[in-house]
Amino acid sequence: MGQATRTTKLALHFGKREEGGVNTGKRAYLEATADVLNQARAFYLDFFLAHAQKLAERVSYYSEKYLEMRTRAISSNELLTWAEAHTVETREHPHPWEEWNFSKRFPQMPFVYRRAAIKDAIGKAHSYLSNLSRWEKSGKNHGRPGRPSAGNHPTLYEGTVEIDLESHGKERARFVRLKIYTGTTWIWANYPIKNNRYFQQRLNDPVWEKQSPKLILRKTSAELHFSQTREISAKKIVESKQDPDLVTVAVDLNVKFLAVITVRQRDRIIESRFVSDKGLDQQRYRHLKRIAKKQWLTGKPVKGEQSNQQLWRHIRRMNESAAHRVARAITTVCAKYPGCVLVFERLRKIRRSEGSKSRRMNRKQANQLRGKINQYAKEKAYALSTVTAEVNPHGTSQYCSRCGTRGERFSYLGDKRVTVKWGKLFTCPVCHYEAQADHNASINLHHSFYQEYHWQPRLKRSG
Repeated sequence: MGQATRTTKLALHFGKREEGGVNTGKRAYLEATADVLNQARAFYLDFFLAHAQKLAERVSYYSEKYLEMRTRAISSNELLTWAEAHTVETREHPHPWEEWNFSKRFPQMPFVYRRAAIKDAIGKAHSYLSNLSRWEKSGKNHGRPGRPSAGNHPTLYEGTVEIDLESHGKERARFVRLKIYTGTTWIWANYPIKNNRYFQQRLNDPVWEKQSPKLILRKTSAELHFSQTREISAKKIVESKQDPDLVTVAVDLNVKFLAVITVRQRDRIIESRFVSDKGLDQQRYRHLKRIAKKQWLTGKPVKGEQSNQQLWRHIRRMNESAAHRVARAITTVCAKYPGCVLVFERLRKIRRSEGSKSRRMNRKQANQLRGKINQYAKEKAYALSTVTAEVNPHGTSQYCSRCGTRGERFSYLGDKRVTVKWGKLFTCPVCHYEAQADHNASINLHHSFYQEYHWQPRLKRSG
């Protein structure tokens, strides 16, 4: 059993006013709301760090299971009650601590926002203190954990957001109602949204449980991110290996072919699929050449300022789009075989390539894209009850997938056959098997998963 998570996004309409967008004043209110909530979170973060002994307190309770008195760590709800009793003016507690009077510093703040700030501060304080304790026990003189930041995206719990998503067809909701801070007071305000039937179908899916949304503010846009969870039941990999009819889906990640997917069942490859980059590598390289040239012309960069922001945003969008596209292709194959196991290479460290600055940056971006594809494919596949395994990548590109003999890679330059390390084709000198090199590597991932071939690593050069 496990839990899968996905995010459904609802964009606020920040276009022109005559086109139905929000006015600039309401945009400023969102920024003021996020700012005051960060201040409230910083207030309680300082409060809990100043009373760190309370976070480590043990509470006595009676265990019905063992029929005896035991102790446990104080819970987050008990810490919330304790914090409100000493910082908020109420009838039961009319005199909070003078140094920590939250009601005086943040008047009229809704209790829902206040309690959200307290819960966030408790989590940040616990994490910081545990990391600090481990660092002190390690005896190191460097690497001391830094004080946590209070910044975070506001979570809109019930009582701070109102939206009707039950309507269908042309009567879809056009506004969301938010509890916001104007700089002096708290009010309700309507914000236009970019709603559509696809968003409503995804959010109202009965299989996925909807959580409270988060308000994500950017320079020119704002979105509500609805987190959705789903309970997943899947076999463990050890149990799956005992099934003779187990289907394994192996993925070899590359540059030109972003993913080469092979499906194996009962020692036979039953499906193969090549997912091309559609010219992404060359497009990204051209953009990075422009960036490198501009950086060379402008000279030494200014510290704290990022150059070529539009180009970098465009490159990030291309990588993000390609990663989701390839992850969807992998998930589509996995959906055909319920109960299959998704197999990836265990790529942790990739050596830096040589060449010009633009070429090095392009290889770095390509390596980051592999990591994104791996991450997104795992998340999307797990939502289909498909578990993922990572295997040792040693030998997958150099050895034959039929007999396990070390082969060679080659390519055709004109009419000549040239043996090169980066060759697109693979040949075996023993069984004379020839195939596309990435396809051969993808098949070898199945052998590595089942541990059928035990290739011996080459000895490192001494000296």
